[in-house]
Amino acid sequence: MRIAVMGSGGVGGYFGGLLAQAGEEVTFIARGAHLEALRAHGLTIQSRLMGDFTLAVHATDDPGALGEVDLILMCVKTYDLDAAVAQMLPLVGPHTMILPLQNGIDSAERLARVVGPEGVLGGVAYVIATRVASGVIAHYGLNKIIYGELSGGTSRRTEQLRDMFGRTAIIGELHPDIRVPQWEKFILLAATGGVMSVTRLPLGPIRACPETSALFRGVIEEAATVGRGLGIPLPDDCVEKHWSLVTSQDPTARGSMLNDVLAGRRLELEALNGTVVRLGQQLGIPTPLNFAVYAALKPYVEGPPQA
Repeated sequence: MRIAVMGSGGVGGYFGGLLAQAGEEVTFIARGAHLEALRAHGLTIQSRLMGDFTLAVHATDDPGALGEVDLILMCVKTYDLDAAVAQMLPLVGPHTMILPLQNGIDSAERLARVVGPEGVLGGVAYVIATRVASGVIAHYGLNKIIYGELSGGTSRRTEQLRDMFGRTAIIGELHPDIRVPQWEKFILLAATGGVMSVTRLPLGPIRACPETSALFRGVIEEAATVGRGLGIPLPDDCVEKHWSLVTSQDPTARGSMLNDVLAGRRLELEALNGTVVRLGQQLGIPTPLNFAVYAALKPYVEGPPQA
């Protein structure tokens, strides 16, 4: 399968690397020093789960030179999505599948407004990975992609993806109602993004402090209440499942937004806690913990605030 990866950082670099390792025809759309490193030295994955490996890969900053592909993995940050959509248009043909693996819950809808809903799937990535140097991705845990048709059910193309993932080391799960796993991931991200960023802490110290772990769980519970208010049939035990997942991870694991805060980069705050707060206001559902996290991080949305 011809695959283009838009956004070759932690998520795109890791999953794209495993797809290339399995023999798929993968091209990474990248820029700057990362692009040059991929071309000169290949892609290196450092993984406690998969082991370390380096692959020679195809990489470009010109999607127009690549032409139409079978599958686009959209892995850019949510605040870069509009620019990435304009850049990816030469890759899109009548049978191209676009699979967004981003934070937030509206990426598929935003893509569909530009290219039409026919080519867009819903996707959820469960992975802890980050780019630690140009051409180098560190993978700390989790290894799953959940995907499905936006309208629900299965289709020939989603079954084609299931076959493809079956040839790789990626755990691929075809879901009949992609809204549910999208929201399950979203409510977790409100905590792993927002609470980890506001405390500047990885999972271990958060779990070890009763007050901070209560904040973490409370942020998830508020977001789940908002989702149910929108009619999303979230499982009754989804908060407990998330907490079990969190307690099983490496204590040094850090969410992507925490990495961005510590590095002084822009934040995906509006797509996470900001969205919980706004939807809660629309529905009349109180979200005081998410609002506190949102308010504390808001000055950092464009990077460190000026004193």
